[in-house]
Amino acid sequence: MEFVLVVGGLVALYFGAEWLLKGAISLAKMLGMPTLLVSLVIVGFGTSMPELLVSVSAALSGSPAIALGNVVGSSTANILLILGVGALIYPMHKWDGSAPINVLIMTGVALLTLLFVQFDVIGRLPGLIMLALLSLYLFWSYKKGRADGESAVSEEVLEPVAPLKITIPQVIGGLIVLFAGAEMLVRGATSIARDFGISEAVIGLTVVAVGTSLPELATAAIAAFRRNPDIAIGNVIGSNIFNILGILGVTVVIHPISVDRHFAYFDVPVMVAASLAFTALLYFGKPIGRLVGGTLVASYAVYTALLF
Repeated sequence: MEFVLVVGGLVALYFGAEWLLKGAISLAKMLGMPTLLVSLVIVGFGTSMPELLVSVSAALSGSPAIALGNVVGSSTANILLILGVGALIYPMHKWDGSAPINVLIMTGVALLTLLFVQFDVIGRLPGLIMLALLSLYLFWSYKKGRADGESAVSEEVLEPVAPLKITIPQVIGGLIVLFAGAEMLVRGATSIARDFGISEAVIGLTVVAVGTSLPELATAAIAAFRRNPDIAIGNVIGSNIFNILGILGVTVVIHPISVDRHFAYFDVPVMVAASLAFTALLYFGKPIGRLVGGTLVASYAVYTALLF
């Protein structure tokens, strides 16, 4: 029954996020939002909705290790696994000029997480700080996007605009399915961890983290097949920023979470190292080819093996 809950939860999370994402993108295009906002905010943040729901649900149900592990594990998986898979499908060339600035912000957010996990508990004050920083980032992104005069997302990358009578039910239905999927996944993963004697933190960092990152993986794969690196890169950067500032921020404001020591000396440092490597790749400006993609995926496999 636990495995049925996990599989059912993952399926529900994937389809719920897919519906929510399509609805949100249609709304964004109706409003003429720029490419920068859609790739970083709508796509990146929209595909992080499963992580938000799972982390809040886990914290409220008394599983703080799954809540924190989900955020940290998803951020690491976004860079090493998802970006790696995208590069394996099609090498990434000539990304948007604003990507290096945004990846620096993402790495700064990762370093902020390293600071917060040095304490035994991440309480409401750090959560409010994270949410305030997220608001500033959204405002800055909007102003910069408008100043750059970017156009809306190209028709070849995303679905055509759906009418409002389809878009609204997509958003509402996606949220409902996401809530159900999050509840199923947390219950199933927690039971499996206890039955097999596996740490809840490891379950959160692996099964739950990768499961809730399926929307990001699907988006990166589609962007790679359509040879659009901006969507893939913006998706990873936006998702990682929202994972920490938005998801962790909201979670600890609702319910402060205790911190297992291994997050401070292993898991978050790995996330920071992956963020620094991603930053270096974008700043050198060289293509992220299949060799780099394979190295990223192999690094994630080693990290997962070390966890278990």
